[in-house]
Amino acid sequence: MSSPVLFILASLIWGSTFFAITLQLGDVPPAVSVVYRFALASAALFAWCALRGQRLRVSWPAQRWTFLQGSSTFALSYICTYSSEQYLVSALVAVLYVLMVFWTPLLGRIAFGTRISKRTWSAGAGALAGVSLLFHESIWAAWQEILRGGDGHFLLGLGLALTGTVASSVGNLLVVKVREHDSNVLLTMAWAMLWGTLLVVVWAVVSGASFRLPPSPTYWGGLVYLALFGSVIAFACYFTLIHRLGAQKAVYIGVVTPVISVLLSIRMENFRPGPVQWLGMVVCLASVAWALHTPAAAPRPAGQTDVEELEQAS
Repeated sequence: MSSPVLFILASLIWGSTFFAITLQLGDVPPAVSVVYRFALASAALFAWCALRGQRLRVSWPAQRWTFLQGSSTFALSYICTYSSEQYLVSALVAVLYVLMVFWTPLLGRIAFGTRISKRTWSAGAGALAGVSLLFHESIWAAWQEILRGGDGHFLLGLGLALTGTVASSVGNLLVVKVREHDSNVLLTMAWAMLWGTLLVVVWAVVSGASFRLPPSPTYWGGLVYLALFGSVIAFACYFTLIHRLGAQKAVYIGVVTPVISVLLSIRMENFRPGPVQWLGMVVCLASVAWALHTPAAAPRPAGQTDVEELEQAS
């Protein structure tokens, strides 16, 4: 498939998964739902690779990176995301994931020394301003609740969601390292999901979570959708885009995903954002669009060399 088709498909699927996650909450602990989701997704990917006659083993260097990728992308990130939606409306969690557009280049700078443009820095400042507008009333109310002896669950949900965005950004960079050792997207993704599932199993057991199977058809319908569409198909599209375009560009799926999530949340969760919240969401998305925009190249003056052009650009 072409890159635009992969981009649109991943955006549409992930835009709906934040609401689908709410269908998993209630009777089953969040960590257990994460285990069910990625165990099913991993099994489906291994089965597909086996049916195609592919060898299911990967090299040890690749396996080390898939373990790290699974730890960040499919374990820590999703435990935090599922847990945060116990305290936050799914649309707000989705909007927070816009920040991945800026965590990813920032972490790339720290890990690989990748240069961050002035446009990205300015867009990042805009995104932080948008998030501040979006959450300032709720944060202030939660803080006042804590001062009165309350539990401040909103702040806990906010912290969990932010941790999830950072963990996902780390996973984006690890995809590049995995692909350096193995180019089979589906197989390495299956291994990363398996490692993530096993780590979440350990966490669930240590934390005392009970593994039970709810009778609700809604839960199982949401689980199948999240495992096959939200995990297998969407991540396959996304990791392929990272390979083609790089992590810093593929992450702009985060521009479209929150819009879809907000519309679904208004429809399905009775989410009613006020004027300041709408402004915050608009500022967030506009800042990401600004970061994504590539200005037209200025005409090169007659006689200018490539070296001179690069010196001017820097």
